[in-house]
Amino acid sequence: MGKIAIVYYSSTGHTYQMAKAIARGAESVGAEVRVRKTAEIAPQAAIDSRPGWREHLNATADVPEAETADLEWADGFLFGTPTRFGLPAAQLKQFLDQTGGLWFQGKLQDKPVGVFGGASNAHGGQESTLLALNNMFYHWGAIIVPTGYTSPLIRACGGNPYGTSYTASPDGKIPQAHLDAAHFQGQRVARYAQLLADRRLYLSGKGE
Repeated sequence: MGKIAIVYYSSTGHTYQMAKAIARGAESVGAEVRVRKTAEIAPQAAIDSRPGWREHLNATADVPEAETADLEWADGFLFGTPTRFGLPAAQLKQFLDQTGGLWFQGKLQDKPVGVFGGASNAHGGQESTLLALNNMFYHWGAIIVPTGYTSPLIRACGGNPYGTSYTASPDGKIPQAHLDAAHFQGQRVARYAQLLADRRLYLSGKGE
């Protein structure tokens, strides 16, 4: 059974919905999954100034915060973030900046990774945000697993080949087509994680 860590940041819940759909997809192919949020570092005044931000923060108080140990535990990862001026949110970036120790020990290399995210409008930086995230994973030596056009579900939700993405809606809900694509992405990364984990086990002499 492969182990998947899904680490995300979400201010009002859109990215969280995608993370849960990805988790369901990974679990559907037998993966053991950890869904972890990154720590909130925004000022309290900023959180209270935007409708839904405080509400979502309170609603997800029971979601564990990500630790670098979650990445060491995992056979594969998925990282999600809303767009912030075409770049990942600072909350996710702060967490990723803490991974230097694992990177130095080679504990992040050769593991598959996927990305997901969204913006408030269709051309608000969704693709540039995902591409920016991948820059870190090149340094890790991780194996980037894009969605590509490997399923009709990808085209059905807009056709982003870099990772699944959404356009935020006023009602706070993610369209089902995007959740279906996220489910597929979870399956895809989990399958690669299992294959590579099995291979590492075989090469270590512990496999059959």
